[in-house]
Parts: sequence; C-alpha cells; structure tokens
Amino acid sequence: MSDIESDNGQDQVDASKAPLMEHIIELRQRLVWAVFALIICFAVSFYFSQYIFNFLVEPLKAAFPEGEATLIFTKLYEAFFVEIKVAMFSAFFLAFPIVAGQLYAFVAPGLYSNEKKAFLPFLLATPILFLTGAALAYYIVMPTAFEFFLNFQSNDGGLKQQALPSMGDYLSLVMQFILAFGVCFQLPILLLLLNRAGIVTRAQLKGFRRFMIVGSFLLAAILTPPDVISQLMLGIPLILLYEISLMIIYFTEKKQKSADD
Repeated sequence: MSDIESDNGQDQVDASKAPLMEHIIELRQRLVWAVFALIICFAVSFYFSQYIFNFLVEPLKAAFPEGEATLIFTKLYEAFFVEIKVAMFSAFFLAFPIVAGQLYAFVAPGLYSNEKKAFLPFLLATPILFLTGAALAYYIVMPTAFEFFLNFQSNDGGLKQQALPSMGDYLSLVMQFILAFGVCFQLPILLLLLNRAGIVTRAQLKGFRRFMIVGSFLLAAILTPPDVISQLMLGIPLILLYEISLMIIYFTEKKQKSADD
C-alpha cells in the first residue's frame, strides 16, 4: 500500500513539474523573439544611424544662429560610438511593441477575460504616453533650453566664450531629455494600476497632492539639466498628469459603482 501511495505521490510531483517546464520553455521562446527583434531593429537603426542623428540635432541647429551650428568630437572613436548609441537608442523604441507583445502573449493565458480587458489599455497607452513626453521634450523643451544655454556665449573680458558641444555629450543630453520626459509621462499608468490593484484610493491621492507638487519639481530637478526652464517644463506637466489621473480614477470608480448597483 505504501508503494502505491509513493508512486501516486511521485506522479503528482511529476505532474506539477510538467506545467512549470512548459512555462519555462515558453518564456525562453518569448525572450528569444524579443532579443531577435532587438537585434534586427539595431541592425536597421545602425544603417540609418546618421539620418537619425541628423534628426536629433535639429533642435540644436535651430538654437544656433544660421550657419553657426557646430558639433565636435574630441576622441577619434567618439563619432563611431555615437552612431552605436544612436542605433541602440532607436532599436529600443522600434522593438518595444514586439517586446511588449511577447510579454503580453506570455502573461495573457493566465489572465481572466475581464483582466485581459483591463490590462490591454494600459499596454497600449504606455508607448503613446512615452511618445507624447518625448515629443514635448524634442519639439518644445530642448529648443527652449538650448537657446537659453547658448545665450551665455559672449566676449566678456576680451575673450570669446563660444559653445562647442561634443557629439557624445550632446547625444547624452538628448537621451536624458527624452527618457526623463517619456518615463515621467508614465505617471497616469502607474497611478491607475495602483488604484485598480486597491493599493491607493482617489481620496488618498488627493491627500498626497501637496507632496506630489513638491515631488514633481524635485524629480524634475534630478532628471533634467540644472536650469529652471527644463525643470518647470517637466514639473508642471507632471502635476497636470497627476490631476488628469485623479479625474480618470473618479470616472472609473463612478462607472464601477453604477455597474455594481
């Protein structure tokens, strides 16, 4: 009898291991497809890296007087590695829908139908909000900030003080702007997920408003260059996004309450 019970116990262990191995194999396949997408996107981006970089330098060209825009490189290999960084930066954006799709395909079978409907809008809104933040940084914040920085060129003391930004430093600054605004624009996604998970309520978020205002400008001071213009242009949208999130939560809770009644 004990042998039969032992065999049954072993069968149950083996049965429990089988789904785990299936999930591991599926996860590996999803990761392979995600990495493959990144590699392909990197190869395509590297081929067009010069065109992408030309697009990224437009705000700087617009800030300089006509015909005076200059970028230098102080290391022989700097221009090459700038193209590598540009390709990696671009590949991340191009491959994100595929990577996110693979993640959703892996998680979706374990979700209920209503959970899928709730999760999908967040997945779709993430790149839209990121691109909105990146567009704000590229078309408004960077041109304004660059004009402010270039105003410090002068001939004080009989010495010509001229801006000669290097390619690597400029690319790092552009990436800092785009990532800072793109990531911070995910705030509504974060707040709505926390609310849907029952971690925070709208009343609690309203109580945190004063701390959020201070935190927005503190975060802007950390993520953006040390100038007031950039910090205001990130801090103010963060506060607006916080208020918009409260409005969305209000209508969501109202709709849920009506459905329950």
